[in-house]
Amino acid sequence: MAKASGSKLQTRMTRLLITGGKLVNEGSLSEKDLLIKSGRIERIEDSISPPSGTEILNAEGKLVLPGLIDDQVHFREPGLTHKACIHTESQAAVAGGVTTFFEMPNVSPPTLNMERIEEKCSIAQRDSLANYAFFLGASNENLEAVKSADPSRIAGVKIFMGSSTGNMLVDEETVLEGIFRNAPTIITTHCEDTPMILANEKQARMQFGEEVPFSEHGIIRSREACLKSSSMAVELARRENAKLHVLHITTKEELGLFVPGDSRITAEACVHHLWFEESGYEELGSQIKCNPAIKTEKDRTAIREAVKEGRISVLATDHAPHTWEEKQNSYFNAPAGLPLIQHSLLIMMEMVKQGCFSLETVVERACHAPARLFQVLDRGYLREGYWADLVVVDPESQTVVGDSQLFSKCGWSPFSKEVFSNRIDFTVVSGQVAYRSGELVLGCRGQRVNFPTSRR
Repeated sequence: MAKASGSKLQTRMTRLLITGGKLVNEGSLSEKDLLIKSGRIERIEDSISPPSGTEILNAEGKLVLPGLIDDQVHFREPGLTHKACIHTESQAAVAGGVTTFFEMPNVSPPTLNMERIEEKCSIAQRDSLANYAFFLGASNENLEAVKSADPSRIAGVKIFMGSSTGNMLVDEETVLEGIFRNAPTIITTHCEDTPMILANEKQARMQFGEEVPFSEHGIIRSREACLKSSSMAVELARRENAKLHVLHITTKEELGLFVPGDSRITAEACVHHLWFEESGYEELGSQIKCNPAIKTEKDRTAIREAVKEGRISVLATDHAPHTWEEKQNSYFNAPAGLPLIQHSLLIMMEMVKQGCFSLETVVERACHAPARLFQVLDRGYLREGYWADLVVVDPESQTVVGDSQLFSKCGWSPFSKEVFSNRIDFTVVSGQVAYRSGELVLGCRGQRVNFPTSRR
């Protein structure tokens, strides 16, 4: 594992000045200084003289972005901490420029009521280097808990609609209708149709036995299964006037369900579906097995274009670590999911250099849009008065991905030996330096994200 600094210096600082950097914010780039006081951005000006006692971070020649808000992570706590935990994965988050995460409910026990939400928040308050919020999960049995949930204390309501990796499948039509009609917040969905997947698994077993090649994953977790479930979610949202966010889109066909600029029914893409395509199974196998599956190059191209045009409004990770040992199993026994959060911004920046979309688009989709969509208070932008969540990126330096630099507990990455043409220099969380020059500042603690009381 990478060396982690135990310094608590920054937790005692009241002021921090970031000077000489190029701020990327709200569609523009501008060379500005940024002064932080008591955790918030006090001033943004062309030039700021540092008050006495101010720590100075020199960002000359570098980019200053709002910290990423990753609205889809699996940090595995409680109950699955042999894979990951909030402490280790929040370290990976800040090392990757992610200052805020929204964590999913398929842990053990699952997050199906407000009591479980508060238990997870207590863990995060103690252990998390990044800011945090948690999704309330839906099940076939907890409609009343969803209806009575406090919208100011949850990221949203998560439905595994048609498919679940954590025994949280919601497949009763009356329950689904009740959730879409009564959820007090935005609804996020994982959309795949289980009966279609099971039929495809049966067919694969008939053809290959138990030794199914990982290259069949996109056929088994098929585009038809994705489209059927996503279409149903969009139909329900329109019928019940619900606010819906469909997670990790993987097919060209699904993109037709969404309209650029629609604030009520939105879609998301994750970095692995933007980076990999089905030819990667030959080399990486289980390392890129995830649900929904990585599909064709044509799908990848279509999703990249949808990010550019706004049909995809949010970029995230679906960070979902498993141990290396678990991943070494055969197709049906190797779990789905991969660690991503430490390299998500680097991947996005790399795609900027490849001409897929602009840097301003990355900031809009990974910072501004999730803050706006989930109604995050005072975060997601570089604005005076807002919490100081930001990342400083060196666009002229490289990052070589090696196991010794990984902070996720699982200790492996599907990007091993990849060379990215950018480097994360600093990450600031709620006004505290959380990561600098390859080392963590373990004294940093994130804050619970605040939301308004009315979010329907």
